[in-house]
Amino acid sequence: MTEQKPYSDMTEHELHGEIARLREKARKAEQLGIINEFAVLERKATMAAAYLLDPADFKPGEVYRIEGDPNVYFQIDYLKGRFAWGYRMGGEKHTEALPISMLRPLKEGK
Repeated sequence: MTEQKPYSDMTEHELHGEIARLREKARKAEQLGIINEFAVLERKATMAAAYLLDPADFKPGEVYRIEGDPNVYFQIDYLKGRFAWGYRMGGEKHTEALPISMLRPLKEGK
């Protein structure tokens, strides 16, 4: 078995290939009803996608929509690596970290 390269060491082309591979495996796991494996593979694909984005495009203090969670908004307190730390709006301000690939600007269309 070959050693997996860290996402931070992959090229853009390699990241796109890895995301496609993970999503295909997730689709197969879902078809087979292996929900835990599906969730893990989807999360890995989300993390790989975060390495295709520039953290500088995400600003502390700004509010973003959370992909896959309609009508839920996230305010960034600070960024650390490929994670945005902050809290979901309208709830009990519990600090959590989300991969930047899960965040969409409010100005972007649905």
